[in-house]
Amino acid sequence: SSGLQNRRLGVQVPPGVPFRSLRTIVSGTGSMNTKVERTSGRGAADYAQLTLAILLVVGGIVAYYYFSDWSPLLRGTMMTGAVVVALAIAAFTAPGRSAREFLVESQFELRKVVWPSRETTLRTTGVVIVVVIILSLLLGLIDLILKWAVIDHLLKLGQ
Repeated sequence: SSGLQNRRLGVQVPPGVPFRSLRTIVSGTGSMNTKVERTSGRGAADYAQLTLAILLVVGGIVAYYYFSDWSPLLRGTMMTGAVVVALAIAAFTAPGRSAREFLVESQFELRKVVWPSRETTLRTTGVVIVVVIILSLLLGLIDLILKWAVIDHLLKLGQ
């Protein structure tokens, strides 16, 4: 066998982890299939796009209140359009790409979740409701006993 073995107990210990140099780990050239997160600095274009997106949202808010005599539906549509255009501009920046990647990965992870059936959910909800009712009755009973002991008996002893 490739590992150490304690013959008396029949336990086999696996061999040690193979040595990888720190340079291999840092450079990411190892044999691991993990995704390496690359950090790239935000460029001037990203800052300009984010500034434009913020200005569009602020402009939409200002326009919403400035044109107060217009129809609320028209003003709401104008505000929604400003936000949608701002989000579209911000989506093409580095933070926007990272947010889109996060949303895609979150959606992928949600597909892996095993959701409980309707019957299991209703049964668990019923158990929670029963336990809450029992505990509230128990705490109410303890409160009544303490009130009776303190107010009705202990405070009257001094009179």
